[in-house]
Amino acid sequence: MKTNVLIKRILVSILFILISGIITNTIAQVGLGTKAPKGAEILFDGSREMLDEKWIYWEGPRFSAEMPIKWKIVDDPVDKGTAMNSGDPAAAGGKYGSADIVTKKKYRDFRLHVEFLIKEEGGNSGVYLQNRYEIQVCDGDSTMHGMAAVINETESPYYAYNGVGKWNSYDITFRAARFKDGLRIEKALVTLYFNGIKAYTDIGINQVWGGPNSGIDGGNDGGKGITDTAEGLKLQAEGHEVLYRNIWINELILKKASTDF
Repeated sequence: MKTNVLIKRILVSILFILISGIITNTIAQVGLGTKAPKGAEILFDGSREMLDEKWIYWEGPRFSAEMPIKWKIVDDPVDKGTAMNSGDPAAAGGKYGSADIVTKKKYRDFRLHVEFLIKEEGGNSGVYLQNRYEIQVCDGDSTMHGMAAVINETESPYYAYNGVGKWNSYDITFRAARFKDGLRIEKALVTLYFNGIKAYTDIGINQVWGGPNSGIDGGNDGGKGITDTAEGLKLQAEGHEVLYRNIWINELILKKASTDF
């Protein structure tokens, strides 16, 4: 009898350890400090070399900057290392689209990790999936145009925001719109974790918001004229000091219409 009790206790202990390991690994896949998995591409590691190697300015209708990219590499104000600062002088006064940067490589379906820090109250930037769909980065705004929202498409999960002067993270899975005979038959889909908290799942994105200065297709039929092209990841300069670090992407092929993870 005592032997059976001992065996049961051992089995329960082993099960607890296994479950704890599974939970820990799951949590480790999202949130601040999440490292790129095997096979993923690192888009920014804190170095000037990688910024110049993998990014260029987006030359949209309002483009007014000049190469080389004027986003500065600065010391991380919280942790060790360096980050890039979106405070490009060409974007002073909130002129989005004048000095945004975009990856040279273009993507369709992917898993993305981005970390950002807003230095001052009211700081504003944005993460653009396929240089079309903006995931807002904006201190003080908890509306559908606000922090971590798919701009004008979802409510802002502002409750998960760490605040000014602190690092935040987006973990995203994105599935590009699908087309047949030139017509969109499935909307782009996105799932997002904000600072490790699942904010929304499988949101169908209706259009590009903000007009032609915002991104690709912004000027097509009021943003509703989505085209069937792979595009880069874009970071917005809007005259504010928003820092970015630890950006990586893992290309996927999502046959099923789901981005849940």
